[in-house]
Amino acid sequence: MIKVLDEQGNETSQYKKLRLLVNVISVALPLIVGAMFQFKFKDFNWPFDVYVLPLVNAILNATVALLLIGALVAVKNKNIDLHKRLIYTGMGLSLLFLVVYIMYHTTAGHTKFGGEGAIKYVYFFLLLTHIVLAAIQAPFVLYAFLYGYTGQIKKHQKIVKFSYPIWLYVSITGVICYLMISPYYT
Repeated sequence: MIKVLDEQGNETSQYKKLRLLVNVISVALPLIVGAMFQFKFKDFNWPFDVYVLPLVNAILNATVALLLIGALVAVKNKNIDLHKRLIYTGMGLSLLFLVVYIMYHTTAGHTKFGGEGAIKYVYFFLLLTHIVLAAIQAPFVLYAFLYGYTGQIKKHQKIVKFSYPIWLYVSITGVICYLMISPYYT
């Protein structure tokens, strides 16, 4: 665990570096994801069918959702070590999700939802809330992680009340949106 304050009560240089990293990632991440929609590498040939990547991401999202629920149960049962391991795994899988997401969307593009009637509105509502919350969740999740990692438990608990349900919602709606649009992948 990184020491947050030194003997004089000032933030340590290690903590300042971690906080700077969280800030940089929080700004860079939406810019990178936004920029990827400007760049298409249609001629890039992956050594596998690129249309398997949305399924991979749905599996990653489902796994993260289960890890988050497990982490909540663990912390409620005061099993902090298990809670940490589950959250670290969830963070790693979320990073892998992001890499796979960028790989897919920079090569395959977008798939149009083919459903009609009420289901179309349900899908677009879920998709819109999923996208908006996914875009804003990163700094909250990263700061929750930073506070937990550095032992700032009160700050961690305070931000998790907001970040946890958003992260869980984004993970679950990612799976639901995949299941709804998967029949329309070409």
